[in-house]
Amino acid sequence: MAAANSGNWRTASRWARMLGAEFHVRIVPLWRGEPCDALIALHARRSAESIDAFAQAHPGRVLIVVLTGTDLYRDIRANADAQRALELATHLVTLQAQGPDELPPPLRAKCSVIYQSARPLKPAVKTRRLLRVVHVGHLRDEKDPLTYMRAARRLSARSDLAFDQIGDGIDPTLAAAARETQAQCPHYRWLGALPYAATRQHIKHAQLLVNSSRMEGGAHVVLEAALSGTAVLASNIPGNLGMLGPAHNGYFDMGDDARLAALIARARDDAVFLAHLRAQTMSRAPLFAPDEERRRLLHLLHTALEIPHARC
Repeated sequence: MAAANSGNWRTASRWARMLGAEFHVRIVPLWRGEPCDALIALHARRSAESIDAFAQAHPGRVLIVVLTGTDLYRDIRANADAQRALELATHLVTLQAQGPDELPPPLRAKCSVIYQSARPLKPAVKTRRLLRVVHVGHLRDEKDPLTYMRAARRLSARSDLAFDQIGDGIDPTLAAAARETQAQCPHYRWLGALPYAATRQHIKHAQLLVNSSRMEGGAHVVLEAALSGTAVLASNIPGNLGMLGPAHNGYFDMGDDARLAALIARARDDAVFLAHLRAQTMSRAPLFAPDEERRRLLHLLHTALEIPHARC
């Protein structure tokens, strides 16, 4: 497995634990010829070197490629390495239900969906004094934190709303925008990067989690909200639709801060709407349970190792 970023590395570590009872698993940043019966590569483009080397060395062995958001919604459309990885893979995995739709039709038959998981948290008794809203994600363009900031500014006059933004200021321009928003909006806080456990507690105690991303392979914060009893408002992109389902009533068009602000205000003013959103979000929780992720992962590996698969 390739540790292209911290999110991928957490997935690799979790899958290694899930597979460890039945298989001997090693996590390496680059496959250098170590003996193995199967290779699972996280990220088609970033793992392209390992994928190509393994396919050439062991053309008859299982090669599973797990596709991230940048794979699905950017790289496989134009990057030759990512496209070649799709062809070399014996099996493909997406992390949400709409991911396979992005693949060329001939490749969809070898694609499985495995939702990621997290430990469920007991829902908190949430304050009724105000509506807490949280946005989680490092400040970078793909996460579109500006839409969240603009929505907070639109609602800055409302003292019954509290906005938290969690994430490292990777992009200096976006970090400056967060500081400016904090200066202008008394109920908005940029908390910077927080430890994972602290972030989960913020999600758990909020009434709303906002995911405003431009592209997602399967947002971990969405499943963490579902597993914590927190309703989700999300940009209407395939990666969020594949996590929450098309019937979810908390979508807004990507970049539409006016619609996002209206949904937040409605959630504060209409208790029935907020309860409905929470119920819709929590109904997805069984998909994100650790046992379900482990079941799907083991099923894929058992099937792949027992049945020979020819490459396309």
